[in-house]
Amino acid sequence: MERKELFEWAEKTYGTTPDYPWNDWNCVLRHKHNNKWYALVIELNEKKLGLTGERIVDVLNIKCDPLLIGSLRMKPGFFPAYHMNKDKWISVIMDGTVPSEEIKSLIELSYQLTQK
Repeated sequence: MERKELFEWAEKTYGTTPDYPWNDWNCVLRHKHNNKWYALVIELNEKKLGLTGERIVDVLNIKCDPLLIGSLRMKPGFFPAYHMNKDKWISVIMDGTVPSEEIKSLIELSYQLTQK
């Protein structure tokens, strides 16, 4: 899933658009009613994820059920949350490794977990 597809889906599904609070390419998706983040999209060097390459990749940080995080991290494309609580958030590389439908399902979970 690429940024454009993610943002179009988020707008259609939740009525939200990316917010760029740092005046760079990194952005957050927020709930309309409480401004809480349900997703963070950032550019990272692969090395920051523990990979050996030098590519700059898009990474999605989403809140997740702590019981699910352990099994997700055993799958390709999932990593400990970058700059977030690693017990409650997870990072997903947005390079096609993880199918779009799985990402959408996890975003829906993150959206629900961050509503309160």
